[in-house]
Amino acid sequence: MHILITGAAGMIGRKLTERLALDSAIGGTPIDKLTLIDIVAPARAEGLSGHVTSRTVDLAEPGTAAKAVAERPEIIFHLAGVVSGEAEIDFDKGYRVNLESMQQLLAAIRAVDDGYKPKLIFASSMAVFGAPFPPAIYDEFHLTPLTSYGTQKAICELLLADHTRRGICEGVGIRLPSIAVRPGKPNKAASGFFSSIIREPLAGREVTLPVADTVLHTHASPRSAVNFLIHAAELPRDKLGPRINLNMPGVTCTVAEQIEALRQIAGDRVVARIRREPDVLITRIVDGWPHRFDPRRALALGFKAEGSFDEIIRVHIEDDLGGKIAN
Repeated sequence: MHILITGAAGMIGRKLTERLALDSAIGGTPIDKLTLIDIVAPARAEGLSGHVTSRTVDLAEPGTAAKAVAERPEIIFHLAGVVSGEAEIDFDKGYRVNLESMQQLLAAIRAVDDGYKPKLIFASSMAVFGAPFPPAIYDEFHLTPLTSYGTQKAICELLLADHTRRGICEGVGIRLPSIAVRPGKPNKAASGFFSSIIREPLAGREVTLPVADTVLHTHASPRSAVNFLIHAAELPRDKLGPRINLNMPGVTCTVAEQIEALRQIAGDRVVARIRREPDVLITRIVDGWPHRFDPRRALALGFKAEGSFDEIIRVHIEDDLGGKIAN
């Protein structure tokens, strides 16, 4: 099986690559080739080093997607994109990277023709929804994004659904909750503080909290995000039905509950590294996002996430900190 990952140098892309290299198969079918593309050089996959091709390319550039699908990968994980805060600040860049790359990819798949119909797994976002919200977002809630990032993701979902309806690809859209705790350096995502207020204190560094403790949000770990993607790739088409974009499960809690979970695991000295510094732009963006979900379709299809934020923190310590917390 040949697998293509776009945005392979990103955090989820790296972790997905590592997992596929470890498993060496999807749904029982061995992986014999893995193609990684991103605008920066993707990391090598150790377990599949003899079967991995890495390319540093811009997927939104004409012709790039055609080269990426010329070898007819059976599964494509489309993770390429710019994050929410960056897409909101730089309007043109957001549409170019988040929307044009999807358009180029779908056009390239269609141009291959000759019966080629890959499974295309798209990393979407809960930002496709906008206020006012019911107490919990159900699967059929309408798409009314209140950010450019959410709008770009919503358009991509519609394109994916239409191309799937036309038999051009077999699409599955995965609406990810906020992924926490993200390892590495802070990025420009408006939701980045959900990770930073856990990651930085655990690493011995101070961090700022830009929103109120009462902010409610839904989270899943990077490990769960990878599991979502792989499970989507393994789903039989007839089980999914015509509504191919799914709300993923997660842990719903307030920022205060996040901090309390950190306190229970790491203690008061670690929590004391969090400083409150309100940010009007971040608060406005986050206030326009949904907070709680009713992902019954995803749960019925076998998607799973953590059961508590304590568990999410422990996943970060295990997967990214080697099981250790800084003094």
